[in-house]
Amino acid sequence: MSLSKIKILLLCFVSLNLIGQKEFDKYGPAGCVVYTDLKEALKVETRVYKLDLSYKKIEPKAYEKLHKLKDLQALKLGSNELTDYPKDFENLTNLVYFASYNNKLTAFPPNLRPFGLLYYLELQHTKIDSIPAQIAFLNKLQSFKFGNTDDTLSLPTTLNFLKNLKDVSIENCVMDSFPKQLFKVTTLNFLNLSNTNTHYLTKHFERFQNLEILIIENNPLATIPFDIYKAQKLRLISLRGNKITKLPDSISQLENLTLLDLRGNPMDKEEIEKLKILLPGCEIKF
Repeated sequence: MSLSKIKILLLCFVSLNLIGQKEFDKYGPAGCVVYTDLKEALKVETRVYKLDLSYKKIEPKAYEKLHKLKDLQALKLGSNELTDYPKDFENLTNLVYFASYNNKLTAFPPNLRPFGLLYYLELQHTKIDSIPAQIAFLNKLQSFKFGNTDDTLSLPTTLNFLKNLKDVSIENCVMDSFPKQLFKVTTLNFLNLSNTNTHYLTKHFERFQNLEILIIENNPLATIPFDIYKAQKLRLISLRGNKITKLPDSISQLENLTLLDLRGNPMDKEEIEKLKILLPGCEIKF
């Protein structure tokens, strides 16, 4: 691996952790202690609501006792050299936030049914190659972020059962050329598919009555469906780094659109000028 690629991957990892930290801060009782040492948390055991073990070496014996922290609401793991979940992980039924960065987990927790209170789930730099059908049990899930794997990612057909899901971000992994399962989640207001091998999009944008932000970057996408105008709440569209030469005139009907990012696409000057006329109140980046 070249030095430049290593630098890019490192920058990506640091950025993800900074974003993840902001999300972590949102969860748990206001003013509660954030524990950063698992052994210390286990000594207290009760009323341990937040645990951030980023960059911590975790002793196996302590890790196997993690399930004793039954009040835990927010758990963040990062660069712990972990490959699996601890014993009785499903006992942490009060979790509303769970994230793991740069741990070589090979699958989701084997039983997702107990995590019905989970609002936020993020898994980055794992060895997971499929999202299980039982993700449908996470019926309160609002935000799901996944990425940076070396494997092809398979999506389940049960995503549309997540009736509270609003924010999905999948980056830096190989998906089907058309991730149709995601386009059936009608509750989304934020969708990010970046560097995911997405070749084309559904025409069924009428399903996206709540979608406000659409990011599809660094993919071999060449065309945008005429029916994109049916997602009337769209405020931001980023299509950076694709192979798009032309957008449908129907994009002019997106009255709430304030930013359109088309940088890194092979568009000629004529198409750019046309878009400026079609979208006079929208900032367009070329």
